[in-house]
Amino acid sequence: MVQTIQAENITLRELITLYGLQLVEGEQFFREWQDNLPELTNQEKQLLDQIKAGYINLRNYPPLLENTVNIAVLSPLLFVGQFYLPPFHIKLEKSVQIATEDGGSVIKGRIDVLLLNEQFWVSVIESKQVAYSVEAGLDQIIAYMLATPHPEKPVFGMITSGGSFMFIKLVKGEPPQYATSDIFDIRNRGNELYNVLSILKRLGKMALI
Repeated sequence: MVQTIQAENITLRELITLYGLQLVEGEQFFREWQDNLPELTNQEKQLLDQIKAGYINLRNYPPLLENTVNIAVLSPLLFVGQFYLPPFHIKLEKSVQIATEDGGSVIKGRIDVLLLNEQFWVSVIESKQVAYSVEAGLDQIIAYMLATPHPEKPVFGMITSGGSFMFIKLVKGEPPQYATSDIFDIRNRGNELYNVLSILKRLGKMALI
């Protein structure tokens, strides 16, 4: 009997057992988040500076809820990157409930998975506190990426908690292999949203090839 496991319930260990999923740690496998990144315009940088300023302002009014951050950061980021325009389309996949024990209390949250196109996924972690690493969404987004209708092409993804961002590349071979980028944090010096938008635009174009 074929065992069906819902993407919202999957773990990395199960993906490794079922599909032989492998993490590639060599730098050459996932160069797309570092090489040939498009230059941003001055207007794009100004808009990203406003997005970061809005995030910093939100931190002055605790408690800082991640779903609020996603509205203030992710939505305008996708707008600036023109991901609401053709040939992209956004489709909301099934939400995933997550709960973590933290010092005797339960922190509840949700992972929303967005499909920008058939080869580009975005996993959005929304929690009631700034409590989850972007790693919390890695299992689910890889499960969705493994279901690509075009297994001959690389699949790309991004996980964000609103304040942090990480990119993923998956090649569905025998066995399937994946790698992740560095984590970009909006709290860091400078404005790492510049990096995030440049990578988004680069991967978005590659996903359309």
